[in-house]
Amino acid sequence: MKALSTEQVPIFNVTFEPGYRNNWHIHNAEKGGGQILICIAGKGCYQEWGKEAQLLQSGDVVNIPAGVKHWHGATKDSWFSHLAIEVPGENKSTEWVS
Repeated sequence: MKALSTEQVPIFNVTFEPGYRNNWHIHNAEKGGGQILICIAGKGCYQEWGKEAQLLQSGDVVNIPAGVKHWHGATKDSWFSHLAIEVPGENKSTEWVS
C-alpha cells in the first residue's frame, strides 16, 4: 500500500498478490466516513457481510458506506490493484474483525 495523498483526502494505491485479500473490517465514523475503491488493474473481489462476493476489474468503482463490514482482495489467479479513498468524516476508525 502506497500513500498517494494524505493532506486533503487520503488516497492509497493498494496491490494484492493472486489469492490474497484483507480481513473483514469496518470503517467507522460518527458522521460521514466510509471508503471508495477505484479498481485500476487485474481482477479482484469485494464482499459485504451477508452478501455474495462481487467480481471486480479495471474501471469498477465500489462505494462503501461507514459501518459496513466487508473485505476486498485479488482473485486466486490474478493480481489486483485499486485506489482506496478514505471519505472524510468525524471520529473515524477502522475496526478489524473476524
